[in-house]
Amino acid sequence: LAAAPGVKVADDPKAKLYPMPLTASTKYAVEVGRVRNNIVFGDHGLDLFVCGDQLLRGAALNAVLIAEAIAQPIGKPFAPAL
Repeated sequence: LAAAPGVKVADDPKAKLYPMPLTASTKYAVEVGRVRNNIVFGDHGLDLFVCGDQLLRGAALNAVLIAEAIAQPIGKPFAPAL
């Protein structure tokens, strides 16, 4: 998850660092933390907390990112500049 564009991993229980609305506000990236296995879905299950600024990173920004991805040449990986 740490390598995914637009994602910031905030998961350090010793430092009491978790995804929180207060720390995710005014940022385009979403915070992800408390990542745990979920046995309900077998080897592919995850439980995690996600927190983001929904007003800042809403439909308008997502529409721009989708348009930028569509404009990329076929076969070229898309990496948004956030």
